[in-house]
Amino acid sequence: MFEKISENKWSIRKKGEMKVPVIIYGDDYIIDELRKDYARDWSATRQLINVASLQGIEKAALAMSDVHPGYGFPIGGVGAFDVETGVTTMAGVGFDINCGVRTLTTGLKYSDVKPVIGELMNELFKAVPAGLGSKGDINLSVSQIDELLVQGAGWVVEKSYGITSDLKFTEDNGVVKNALPTAVSLKAKQRQYKQIGTLGSGNHYLEVQRVTEVFDEKSAKIFGLSIDDVIVSIHCGSRGLGHQIGTDYLPFLAKASRKYGLKVFDKELVGAPINSDEGRQYIGAVNAGINCAFANRQAITHLTRGVFEKMFSESSVKVLYGVGHNTAKFEKHDGKKLLVHRKGSTRAFGPGCKEVPLKYRSTGQPVIIGGTMGTHSYILRGTKLGMSETFGSACHGAGRSMSRVQAKKKWDGDVLVKSLAKRGIIVKAHSFKGVAEEAPGAYKNVDSVVNAMHNAGVVSKVVKMVPLGVVKG
Repeated sequence: MFEKISENKWSIRKKGEMKVPVIIYGDDYIIDELRKDYARDWSATRQLINVASLQGIEKAALAMSDVHPGYGFPIGGVGAFDVETGVTTMAGVGFDINCGVRTLTTGLKYSDVKPVIGELMNELFKAVPAGLGSKGDINLSVSQIDELLVQGAGWVVEKSYGITSDLKFTEDNGVVKNALPTAVSLKAKQRQYKQIGTLGSGNHYLEVQRVTEVFDEKSAKIFGLSIDDVIVSIHCGSRGLGHQIGTDYLPFLAKASRKYGLKVFDKELVGAPINSDEGRQYIGAVNAGINCAFANRQAITHLTRGVFEKMFSESSVKVLYGVGHNTAKFEKHDGKKLLVHRKGSTRAFGPGCKEVPLKYRSTGQPVIIGGTMGTHSYILRGTKLGMSETFGSACHGAGRSMSRVQAKKKWDGDVLVKSLAKRGIIVKAHSFKGVAEEAPGAYKNVDSVVNAMHNAGVVSKVVKMVPLGVVKG
């Protein structure tokens, strides 16, 4: 089934109802995992074949090296659709709309932070609400949340939760156009009234990191990174609002699929033609969710900056870059307008792209890859090859190798926290069950995942960073 194109690129030929082939980025280890996965009921490989069978899909159903099963559409999957003939699908975005990551530089070195890392993590744990159903200090009315859903991170900055330069180094300047608050249910809005500025649970985190290796001196200098720099990465999404949008639109798009005679290959892979009323309504709701998540990470940035300013007089917290993962966005590739669905996949635009901040345009967009709280993470950069091969997309993390249920059976969260502490990694968590779900051993080898994309030329490694402390839900 899997045919090797090159050392880190594989394909599944078009057959049956597939409109395009499947292209997978990965080494032998990742492909072996997919071979095993195909025999299971919940299979990323089967999901990729289903995505390749959707109406109007362009070039290929793509799988990044962190690929694993999702709801209907695999995590680490990318599908780009012709705007005239293609569809938008709920599974191509998922329930955590614009779950993404933002990395901050602090102006500090490891030697500045090491003596007080325990105190720093305690302060961050107190300042940044986390956990299931966590609530923040920003309480919104219906009219305010409608404004936020249109204005994104800029709305939060206007309320003094950040500085204007934060927006310049955020994908789309922290706001996408054509958001439709009217397409978002009152229930979804009510779930978000007190959740701006909160991490939530699951795989979301705030991590203080130390740069330990530089692979590309030129790009690292442009990004403002060097050995022993202390940086902070914030990973979270649109919280209850995004989840409710997904919940609301699952039956809505199932009905639209029947109305337009679309074949449904999986109950979550329902959708509507992009240019239909239903398609436009769903995309408008997704855009609102994207803006909500941008605002959320902006508020957390402000809270984080406050802690560092309180503890370190010499600190200067700046946004290196912020980017989303679970999105459906209109983009031009090879001169053609497409709707690109990235599910657990990050945008990774290359050099020269006008969408990339001017400061980074010569090298390509920073691509932030989260590892695990017990291993390490990476910052990469986009490449021209990635623009032509993957619609400017890349992996977004290590990728799960086992389910959360399996992880909880195998690991004890309390024991994990103590074990990591012995290695100098401080974990502040609201739930030991949540820690067990996110055990480092529940994820793929992040080096294998990143090297596969790097060696394929889709992205290029810039720096590696290790965790010093982690706030978890």
